[in-house]
Amino acid sequence: MDELSTWEKLPVAGVVRPADAPRSLTGGWRTGEKPTADLSLCVNCLLCWLYCPDSAVTLAGEAFTGFDLDYCKGCGICADVCPVDAIAMVSE
Repeated sequence: MDELSTWEKLPVAGVVRPADAPRSLTGGWRTGEKPTADLSLCVNCLLCWLYCPDSAVTLAGEAFTGFDLDYCKGCGICADVCPVDAIAMVSE
């Protein structure tokens, strides 16, 4: 993780824009399982994207493309909310 700035180095008003905010790689905290998707079953409802607490679901425009395992912690919420069972949790 990048070193945090002291308060003296923050921009005026302390605004941190999303592009400037460091993102911690949390995939190393995974539970021992990771999601896998069968894209042929996916209906692009994007419920997995909506419910993912780690923002680990990747999209191309408005289409589901998979998972960013650098951020996925393996909670399984995506698999639970998938209405067509296109997502399954598998052992690492």
